[in-house]
Amino acid sequence: MRAGIPISAVAALLLVSHHGLAVADELDDVIAADESASSTTVALPQFTPTSLKAPFLEQFTSNWSERWTPSSAKKDDKDGKEEMSYVGKWSVEEPTVLKGLAQDLGLVLKSPAAHHAISAPFPEPIDNTDKTLVVQYEVKLQKGLECGGAYLKLLSADTVAGVEAQEFSNNTPYQIMFGPDKCGATNKVHFIFRHRNPKTGEYEEKHLTAPPPSKITKLSTLYTLIVNPDQTFEIRINGDKAKSGSLLENFTPAVNPAAEIPDLEDLKPADWVDTPQIPDPTATKPADWDEDAPMTVPDMDVEKPEDWLEEEPEYIPDPDAEKPEDWDDEEDGDWIAPTVPNPKCETASGCGPWIRPLKRNPDYKGKWSAPLIPNPDYKGIWEPRKIANPDYYEDLTPSNFEPIGAIGFELWTMQNDILFDNIYVGHSVEDAEALAEETWKVKYANEKAEEEQNIKATPEPPKQDSKGNVSPWKEDPLGYASQQLDMFYQIFIRDPRSALEMMPEVATAIIVGLVSLLATIGGLLAWLTAPAAKPSQVVKKAAENVKADAKAKKEQGQVVEKERIVAEETTASPVALAEEEKVTRRSTRRAE
Repeated sequence: MRAGIPISAVAALLLVSHHGLAVADELDDVIAADESASSTTVALPQFTPTSLKAPFLEQFTSNWSERWTPSSAKKDDKDGKEEMSYVGKWSVEEPTVLKGLAQDLGLVLKSPAAHHAISAPFPEPIDNTDKTLVVQYEVKLQKGLECGGAYLKLLSADTVAGVEAQEFSNNTPYQIMFGPDKCGATNKVHFIFRHRNPKTGEYEEKHLTAPPPSKITKLSTLYTLIVNPDQTFEIRINGDKAKSGSLLENFTPAVNPAAEIPDLEDLKPADWVDTPQIPDPTATKPADWDEDAPMTVPDMDVEKPEDWLEEEPEYIPDPDAEKPEDWDDEEDGDWIAPTVPNPKCETASGCGPWIRPLKRNPDYKGKWSAPLIPNPDYKGIWEPRKIANPDYYEDLTPSNFEPIGAIGFELWTMQNDILFDNIYVGHSVEDAEALAEETWKVKYANEKAEEEQNIKATPEPPKQDSKGNVSPWKEDPLGYASQQLDMFYQIFIRDPRSALEMMPEVATAIIVGLVSLLATIGGLLAWLTAPAAKPSQVVKKAAENVKADAKAKKEQGQVVEKERIVAEETTASPVALAEEEKVTRRSTRRAE
């Protein structure tokens, strides 16, 4: 029977998957409590609000609720139908894992596996015409990030003026989307900007090609986006450059369409030759070229082992097997004993007909074909002529975004307790760097020191991949698998296509598991319902020979007996016949 996944194991896996999220949350709470208990006893520096000024700067001080408004809107799906409500809760609190500053508050996403949306208007709309735009903020993944986003959106000013903050949703127009996003194998830092077609007035999202990966860590991570008026951009992670390029060259689809496009009415001429090489018409097959030579031939250097038992079958009828009492030859056919390995073959090199192994034929050349030569009539690869693109336009300053009026987080994530802090939106790279120096840099150093202290107290430190991210699979394979299955399920019930696209490895594992399970069940049923196996030709022939010999001996015995009787009758003496006649008459008289 084929090997597969035991049914009990599948049931257990499904049970773990169903309850995996709740268990994971409980474990995270225990881990967080343990980390808090094991934190350093050294007094942390006190958080002090910055004195820097910017068009928008948020450190979530005591009056934060006057600026930020959670959304209660409905989230629309791709078809415009209402799908989910933004029921995720928000809170402003200190971190529970690896604190870097005392009394340092941040905006915390509190609900796992839920849609969250919250926004804050700018004091004045930001006009970036011919200016440098700097967007910077901190992300702290207190429970890691397996599937979800932690990016922000800069909302269009005209939309903010006409829409209530409570109605902020995925359909609210934005100018820039920036920040980390991860689910399964997908891990990247988004940079998307919406660009208005000056000819049609329609908007189109421009996505950064080959975005850098985000950092999945419980330490505070600083994400910085700088867009310069010369159309260049730079993405920094923890102050280090992670990606740079041009708005005009590194986005898909491109900001500006092609000036010329192929003429769809231009057809390739019938006599156009686009075959670069042709068989040499002057070439002839060599006289010694044998197309019929086989690819392989018997290896004459190999000899049959001396102990090879060519007359012995590999399997023989089981001598201990007996024909069932209820076996009916007419209905069930001739009964044939099941086979067992021939014990004589166990100590020999092999049994049955010996076949010489094959080797590659040194004379094999295959079918002959003429060598290729340059085609004298070759004209090259045909392409239709170019014509002016009627939809062409040229925007050389896409960094002149439309006025920005608010900032928002519109997220769905499986993990909760994601903390955001020290948000800067302005025009000064120097001010953003200064803010990072007095906030992120100080807290990061303290968080790092505490993390290293905790690692020293741990017998086995967490495994990390090549990018420095913690590998939950190596730490806890069963827990990681359970969490991945639960994540896939939560995404699948909302959007099956997104689940397959974002977590293809989980979908593949589920399919393989189901196929193995079905194969196991099928193999078991086939084994239970299949009739007695048919013997091999060698065994069947041996059985037929045994039966034929027995039948021949039986027939020969009958012939001998008949010949003996005839011989006795033909060679009996007169005295014997007379005696036999007397006995017969005597028996007759007694009967009378």
